Amino acid sequence: MPMDIRRVVTGHDDSGKAVVVLDGAPPRLTSSPTGSELALFWVEGRTPADNSGADDRGDVDVGIPPPAGGSVFRVVEFQPEGGDAEEHTESEGLTGMGAATPEGARHPGMHRTDTIDYAVVMTGEIDMLLDDSEVHVKAGDVVVQRGTYHAWANRGTEPCRVAFILIDADPPR
Repeated sequence: MPMDIRRVVTGHDDSGKAVVVLDGAPPRLTSSPTGSELALFWVEGRTPADNSGADDRGDVDVGIPPPAGGSVFRVVEFQPEGGDAEEHTESEGLTGMGAATPEGARHPGMHRTDTIDYAVVMTGEIDMLLDDSEVHVKAGDVVVQRGTYHAWANRGTEPCRVAFILIDADPPR
């Protein structure tokens, strides 16, 4: 069942007055091979962002990272993995979406991008796996992901919804 989520986008009318220009479901709702739902809200191609125009910048094709110099805002609802993470392979799709995947990763969803990611756990709980460690986060927790290899493992029994804002960044040195 598609994620039930509402997107409200503001803008300006011809006189410069603030108005709502978009209100409803995001135009890009997709599913991953694992059954996770992804909702794309907005993509900017540069910083500072361009707040003019009426284009729906949530209705674009974009991989995991944003365009160079830009940002992307999405929500992902991770489904429970079950007993075997190998059943839920994602690695084949991650590389095609612009993420680097390490050989011999500890989880099939392990990846990294040259971005700084702000993640807000909205509902549920999930484990963030790093190279040799992991941390359990739950609704209300936030993560600042700084270009590191990581994977998200929902080892619980309920979906976990996470909001992500990814901003283009220089690779770690």
